[in-house]
Amino acid sequence: MRPTKDARPVDMSKFPLLLKDNDKLLVRTGHYTPIPKGCSPLGRPIEELKKYGVITLDKPANPSSHEVVSWIKRILKVEKTGHSGTLDPSVTGCLVVCIDRATRLVKSQQGAGKEYVCVLRLHDAVEEGQLRKALETLQGALYQRPPVISAVKRRLRVRTVKKNTLLEFDGERHLSVFTVDCEAGTYIRTLCVHLGLLLGTGGHMQELRRIRSGSNYEGDGLISMHDVLDAQWLYDNEKDESYLRYAIKPLEASLSGYKRIMVKDTAINAICFGAKLMIPGMLRFEEGIEINEIVVLMSTKGEAVALGIAQMGAVDMVYCKHGVVAKIKRVIMDRDTYPKKWGLGPRALAKKQLIKEGKLTPHGRPNEFTPADWINQDQSQMSQTALTNPKGEIIEVPVKFEEEEMAVESESPSKKDRKKKDKKDKKDKKDKKDKSDKKRKRESTEGENDKKKRKTSKS
Repeated sequence: MRPTKDARPVDMSKFPLLLKDNDKLLVRTGHYTPIPKGCSPLGRPIEELKKYGVITLDKPANPSSHEVVSWIKRILKVEKTGHSGTLDPSVTGCLVVCIDRATRLVKSQQGAGKEYVCVLRLHDAVEEGQLRKALETLQGALYQRPPVISAVKRRLRVRTVKKNTLLEFDGERHLSVFTVDCEAGTYIRTLCVHLGLLLGTGGHMQELRRIRSGSNYEGDGLISMHDVLDAQWLYDNEKDESYLRYAIKPLEASLSGYKRIMVKDTAINAICFGAKLMIPGMLRFEEGIEINEIVVLMSTKGEAVALGIAQMGAVDMVYCKHGVVAKIKRVIMDRDTYPKKWGLGPRALAKKQLIKEGKLTPHGRPNEFTPADWINQDQSQMSQTALTNPKGEIIEVPVKFEEEEMAVESESPSKKDRKKKDKKDKKDKKDKKDKSDKKRKRESTEGENDKKKRKTSKS
């Protein structure tokens, strides 16, 4: 094989889940150290897949969403389960069931858009054109009050209906089928009543099915309750994981609708402990990110680390050299999946050494043994604070060493001393009260005994 100057381009459109079209992400830097921890979402061991998995369930009619979720918890023998939004017992269709760590995504899935197919029964005959016009009218922001039988408080609220599309119309039987693309929390039953009032005939919802929840479509393949039961039985008895892997998807499949930011492996554990993502920890990011937009922070292997709120736009991410990229909204990954990599820089190591030698206080503040060059290195934080007077001249305010602080503290009693004194006073009061109570009880018992003796002597 002859060597070539140009390497063959990699087609990343076929990469799975969050790594899809990775080549289209804007590159901040390619300089990072990969850590041999974690793994691709599709390559997780079966127990890990259960822990970070979701099931796009085809909910059957009659059981409630809560019942279905509790059955799945019992079948799969897991600690926690949650769902993406309540469906009425009579309603069927797409119900996203989150397992264990994936339950952290329940809130984001509940707030995602939904799509339904509804069968409407009108109470009198109308023309097809009238119905189409009424469906167009009931689009956009609508006032809704939940039905009498509902899981929420019956108060007036606004919900957005993006699009109503009429699929079929049967004038003779007064039936029609239409789809609704709407915001989470929209009651289709109420929408059908409003359609009947608008047409002047009255109407009600005959049947309903959810065909989309967030980025999970009915066409992508729904799993039935029987599939879940059979898959777990096959794994328990035959040790065959294939059916269970077909039924449970990695949670990253539900996050494909969010814009992505790829972070360095060395920054992942800090994010898992709640640290903000800074510019040095970022590798790649998606075009068009806006401030306060929800983004997904991902590893180089395609694992979801956390959901974050962007603190700068895509243009700022290109040009800024420092600053907060995103603050954490919800951590998804377990702590210590990746090793701790903070506090290992030259400055941090030197600081630890100085604390060990007694040249800094245990909290890293300068004392009388601190070298002058260390104080001069970080003047803004440790040695002095720059202030300006009304004339614009800089005034230097030196930081007091620990001895001076201790001298000031010794003059006035500290909060700890006051707390100790208060505790002691309370304890003394309590002891006095207990002693007096005991004395009273003793006196009362002695009095009763005397009375008994008198009675016996008289008898």
